[in-house]
Amino acid sequence: MPTQLRSAHPIVAALRDDERRLIMPTALRRRALLLFQGLAAEAVRRGYGVRDRPGCSWRVGEVDVVVDGYACAVMIQQEFPQSTDPERSQKLVIELGYPRSDRQSRWGDRKRWVLEDVLGAVLREIETRAAEDVQRKEAEARAKTDREVRWRAAMEKATEQALQAQLADTLREQASSWQETTALRAYCDALEHRIAEETDVEEPQVASARRWLAWARRYTQSVDPLHQLPTMPASKEPEPEDLKPYLKGWSPYGPDEKRYGWGGTR
Repeated sequence: MPTQLRSAHPIVAALRDDERRLIMPTALRRRALLLFQGLAAEAVRRGYGVRDRPGCSWRVGEVDVVVDGYACAVMIQQEFPQSTDPERSQKLVIELGYPRSDRQSRWGDRKRWVLEDVLGAVLREIETRAAEDVQRKEAEARAKTDREVRWRAAMEKATEQALQAQLADTLREQASSWQETTALRAYCDALEHRIAEETDVEEPQVASARRWLAWARRYTQSVDPLHQLPTMPASKEPEPEDLKPYLKGWSPYGPDEKRYGWGGTR
């Protein structure tokens, strides 16, 4: 721990010179600045960064200690600013931002130790959080990669299923048209047989029936799907909405988009 603020770290110097921050009794403020300086100097010695965090409460001094890209807010303030007890009013507390319930994030002056004795523990906690942050980001990156692989596989399968559905729809249309044509052709044969049997009808009526039969046969041939040899239908690229029924909850718009239920909307 330094005993003077000579050659103070630039962030500590800025905090010292800003009278609107770290408002507390003069002696206590000087001690808080020395704590910041000791923490900043050791952080720099270990190769870490220290940067300012302006805009915090006027009672609080706050800086960021940056370890491997992980920025941890370190706050020093008077623990009991409203206390009239001389001993309690001289206590300081160090807090780390974004506390986790299973990790220590607060250290105060106590009978068995003072903050000057626990700066190493504070830095170790920051280093532990930084290591966990690296692990968390690596896990998130692996999960994201895995999600994208599974999404692409789902999209590929859904696209194939949607294309097969297009062909099936065309086949059903052709089969339905063929069934209708078969019925029409059978009717035309029956009409022709009926005309041949007719002997009691006048010739104009028979002639009209023959014209109707001729038109019916031409029409039936024109709608017959087998009049010309059917070929493999041309498929169109499925739209995102066409894929949704086959994606089993994945979004067609990306692996990180909100998943869908059967009635979901984007």
